[in-house]
Amino acid sequence: MRNAEFNRQEVLRLVMAAFMQKGYTKTSMQDLSKASGLHPGSIYCAFENKRGLLLAALEQYKQDQHIEFTCFFDGSRPILCALKIYLDDIVSKFVDCDVDNGCLFTKTLNEIAGQDEEVRTIIVASLAAWQQALTDLFTQAKLSGELVSLRESDHLARYLVMGIYGLRTFAQTQPGAKILQQLADQLYDDLCGE
Repeated sequence: MRNAEFNRQEVLRLVMAAFMQKGYTKTSMQDLSKASGLHPGSIYCAFENKRGLLLAALEQYKQDQHIEFTCFFDGSRPILCALKIYLDDIVSKFVDCDVDNGCLFTKTLNEIAGQDEEVRTIIVASLAAWQQALTDLFTQAKLSGELVSLRESDHLARYLVMGIYGLRTFAQTQPGAKILQQLADQLYDDLCGE
C-alpha cells in the first residue's frame, strides 16, 4: 500500500482551523477529511487517529507561532517598538473575531487538557517557552537601557501573557476595534511606562 502524498504543513494548518471552529471533541473525522482534503484512510495512515492529528497540529501551531514571534523580535527594531507592533498585530487578529485567529493552545487546554495529560504537558511547555522568550526580551530591554522598570522581567512577561489571554477572551464579546486597541495600549503602557 502506497502512502498518500500531501503537504503536511498545509494539511495541519487546515486541520487547526477545523479544531478551532468546533473544538476537538465536536470535530469529526469527516470534518477533518473535508477540511484537509484527505481521505480518512490517509489521515489514519499518516497520523494514526484523531488524537494523533491533534498532537501533530499542536506541534505545527507551536512552530508557526515561534516563527511569527521571531519575525517581530528579529533585532531590526528596538524591543519595545517591536512589542508595540506585536500587540497591535494581536489586536488586529482579534477585531473580526475570526475563529482561525484564536489560540489553538488555549482552546485545547480549556477543552481537553484535564482529560489528556500528554496534551496538557505539550501545551503548558509551549506556553512556558513563549513566556520565557518574553522574559528574555524584557531582560534585554532593561540591560540596554530601553526599559526602566523596578519589576522583574519574569513578572513583566507573566503580566503580558495574562493581558494577551484577557484580550483574547474579551475579544470574543466583540467590543470593537477601538476598545480592543485601547486595552492593548493600556497593557503596553502598564508594562513599559513607569
